Amino acid sequence: MGTSQEQMRLTENSRLPISVVMPTLNARRALNGSLGGILGMVREIVVIDGGSTDGTQDIAAAFGARVLAGEKGRGQQLADGAAVAMGDWLLFLHADTRLQPGWEDVAAAFIRVPESKRKAGYFRFHLDDTIDSARRLERIVGWRCRQLGLPYGDQGLLLHRSLYEQVGGFRRMPLMEDVDFVRRIGRRRLEMLEAVALTSAARYRRDGYWRRSARNLCLLSLFLAGVPPRLLVRAYG
Repeated sequence: MGTSQEQMRLTENSRLPISVVMPTLNARRALNGSLGGILGMVREIVVIDGGSTDGTQDIAAAFGARVLAGEKGRGQQLADGAAVAMGDWLLFLHADTRLQPGWEDVAAAFIRVPESKRKAGYFRFHLDDTIDSARRLERIVGWRCRQLGLPYGDQGLLLHRSLYEQVGGFRRMPLMEDVDFVRRIGRRRLEMLEAVALTSAARYRRDGYWRRSARNLCLLSLFLAGVPPRLLVRAYG
């Protein structure tokens, strides 16, 4: 079946057969953490930049990423990145999300299971903040993922290219591209991976945990009710 040969390659600490696809926009300050945590562990890193003016492209290139210029908009950037990625496995990762040590072993174990080609894995959501509000939000996100099957893009998403293409890939949407995508994958084909995706809490600290969470829930409800994403972008900020 070829599985034992793949297992051997992975246990020898060679690079995982993964193309990381990362959309960026003025993400210079975040790249040391996000790219540093995956450097040398994957087949390639594809950074699709939406017009940064802070040197993001230069920093990404210095990490060895393949950097391409794209149109602004995360859905557009993710679709463009997947189109040029060369790996059989795709890992979609936000620039302000840092996969924590041990993620590579968890990803390798997921990839080794033949049935995983028909699934998508996502990581545990954690925020880089120490206050109780951050822990409460993490618990809410955990419930949302288990009960509703709605992991967001800041948890990473690992899947085989065949499944990506089967469900139609990321749509070129200005917002809610992650919700749209995981809904097409379906709850039964989603699997939580026992590793942590540590995401910046800067937006929650700036806007307030309750206020931003309420706004996000409102936007999600409107999207699920059929409001076009282009009308939701301004409210998202």
